[in-house]
Amino acid sequence: MTYSLQFTERMTGAFSFGEADYQAGYRAGRRAGNRLLFRLTIAADDVDSFLADPRHPATASGYVDCDPLGGRFPVERGAFDLFTDAGPATRHMLYRLYFADATGRPLTLAGYKDVKPGPLTAVWSETSTLYVRILNGHVPVEDGGENPTEGLVGSGILRIPPPDFAWQLTTFRVHGPTLAGKIAALDSFGQLFLSELWQVFGPVRRLARKAIGNGAPA
Repeated sequence: MTYSLQFTERMTGAFSFGEADYQAGYRAGRRAGNRLLFRLTIAADDVDSFLADPRHPATASGYVDCDPLGGRFPVERGAFDLFTDAGPATRHMLYRLYFADATGRPLTLAGYKDVKPGPLTAVWSETSTLYVRILNGHVPVEDGGENPTEGLVGSGILRIPPPDFAWQLTTFRVHGPTLAGKIAALDSFGQLFLSELWQVFGPVRRLARKAIGNGAPA
């Protein structure tokens, strides 16, 4: 029996044309009023296959909204990878959205969330911050646009405000033949998410516990 899962995510921020640095692009975009946002429905058509694949791939549909590019544009094709391996105890969440601007020019929004070892207080900021680039053409980027070779339109940062994250939790839907199976599929997704975070932040937590056990000063 096959079970599918989906949820909806809203992220908003700013970007700047011609800028390769994410932070600089975000700051310049804020000053210029270059707002950038998207609303996506992330869907895994087969939860078992999604869990088994190391990249945990899903589709992304929805829209990109950016006034400097001409307004709101439907995502023609989108991809999302949950927690790909990006080095020792580091995971990336990858986004690739194909759309076209108001002139019909094909563009790619490529982005990644960078989840790396650090204090537990960093969990929220790292899982809610997306570093984005907009590239000319529909580009088959596999790294979230972290290392573009050509066609850079601009860069910036998107974030999920806490109220939007609370709303996002209400959008989870599971489709399948039985209620028990749907609950199990949702639980499996949650366990994957938490286990991957543990792989990143667990060593820090274990060191903290060891320090407490040894009577180290706080």
